[in-house]
Amino acid sequence: MTFFWTFILAHMLTYVVSSMIGAAYDFTTGTILGIAAPILIMIIPAIMPEGPSKEAHH
Repeated sequence: MTFFWTFILAHMLTYVVSSMIGAAYDFTTGTILGIAAPILIMIIPAIMPEGPSKEAHH
């Protein structure tokens, strides 16, 4: 579901931003953002540590 909603929201964002700056809507840009964003959303939590660092002494 992450891929689906991110794809839709990326196209919406591309449409709104292009309308605000007066440029033409580009389907390719929305598709690239719609594919890259969920990949990053899934990779970042996978590489982050699980809990607090054992070295932290608070």
